[in-house]
Amino acid sequence: MAVLAGTEPAKVFQYFEALAGIPHGSGNTKKVSDWLAAFARTRHLRYIQDCSNNIIIFKPASPGYEGASPVIIQGHMDMVCDKAPGCRKDMEKEGLELVLDGDTVRARDTTLGADDGVAVAMGLALLDDASLAHPPLEVVFTVDEELGMLGAAALDMSPLQGRRMINLDSEEEGVFTVSCAGGVRADCHLPVVRTAAAGRRLYLAVSGLRGGHSGEEIDKGRANAHIILGRLLLLLGKEIPFRLIAVHGGCRDNVISRGAGADIVIPDGAETRVQDLCRTFETVLRHEYHAADPDITLAVSASDSRELPLDQAGTERTACFLAALPDGVQAMSRELPGLVQTSLNLGILYTTEQEVVGGTLIRSSVASQKEMLQDRITALLKQLGGTVEFTGDYAAWEYRADSPLQQLMTSVFRKQYGRDPEIKAIHAGVECGIFAGRLPGLDCISLGPTLTDIHTFHEKMHIASVRRTWKLLVAALGCMKE
Repeated sequence: MAVLAGTEPAKVFQYFEALAGIPHGSGNTKKVSDWLAAFARTRHLRYIQDCSNNIIIFKPASPGYEGASPVIIQGHMDMVCDKAPGCRKDMEKEGLELVLDGDTVRARDTTLGADDGVAVAMGLALLDDASLAHPPLEVVFTVDEELGMLGAAALDMSPLQGRRMINLDSEEEGVFTVSCAGGVRADCHLPVVRTAAAGRRLYLAVSGLRGGHSGEEIDKGRANAHIILGRLLLLLGKEIPFRLIAVHGGCRDNVISRGAGADIVIPDGAETRVQDLCRTFETVLRHEYHAADPDITLAVSASDSRELPLDQAGTERTACFLAALPDGVQAMSRELPGLVQTSLNLGILYTTEQEVVGGTLIRSSVASQKEMLQDRITALLKQLGGTVEFTGDYAAWEYRADSPLQQLMTSVFRKQYGRDPEIKAIHAGVECGIFAGRLPGLDCISLGPTLTDIHTFHEKMHIASVRRTWKLLVAALGCMKE
């Protein structure tokens, strides 16, 4: 018997459990996309499935709503795969084991994928229920949102006629997200030359930082380990003629790096001075970040690297790059107090035989400031003899104070809950920004039920919240006769 049988709303949980049985981590969405296509075929619903595995399913208006404008319902089908230590499940090949835990649903020892499986389940429930009143529906399920909204970026949106969109990728009931920052990835390439150098090889480690999401936590004043490493190298270079072998750190552009390291060569007999400098600088950093990142740790140990070190010029250019690259909050919004307007995060750092590579994610709700940061990074890399490649550019989803969809959803919410929803703009990127940038005049809102500990094996979906959110969605569609 199905674990969620009897849980209301029945169709939503029926489809959520069916989805959970299909592996659908980011980059592994072919099977679930084919399952969605089969769903549409068996119900004689028109659908479009593209080569990226995105899918759009169309449903005609219910009786009495034929003259209404279409509404886009949107979410993503991929999930972040994480599991508890010791869990042997192969999440690329095996489905999830759902568990009812009081008023929540979780998965045994793995992520649940309610982000954004609940959107898939609600979308299918809308498509499969002939009793619901609604305008024409264009239900869009994208892939690889968790890898940088790759599916939405690749989607051909020309078949979409709707200019009202309800995105179901928020994780806090009662909050309507109405704006997000635009973004672009900057991959910085700094060529290096390697030459032999004698001396003692050491490894410098920066650790103990809190890190966090570069959209949601960028304003918390937390340190970026890559930038700290650059400062350390500059400081070291003032007193010791060292040579750099490699620098390395995080691998996700949207994560504030919690740790970084550098392999270096120093003159024989200088190790004690390096250790003293690190201890002193650690004290400085802990004072500087005492409120936001009090556990910053600098450590020195023997390096096992056997590579040739960078020449002196490459060592100095790399230290300059890490220390001088803009990072963190650059501007706060004057219209929406507390909202970060512009920021960037050096989240990726590694070294190859030929170059040092740094990946930075720029975010801004003001296009000109995003372009300004692109120009600054380009200028810096040019002076350092490097290059920068910009990819994944997407527009900001701008706030509309006069949004008819927001007004309608707020009115329906007020009737159901007896209070107003929280209206929120976020600095993180969501797929709404890509849709808004390519569908002129799109009126959009993002909402969802309460999910906790997403992207971890502690993830839970709150059943009562799903029930209320579903009721809100159905009621709102029933009010869209125009």
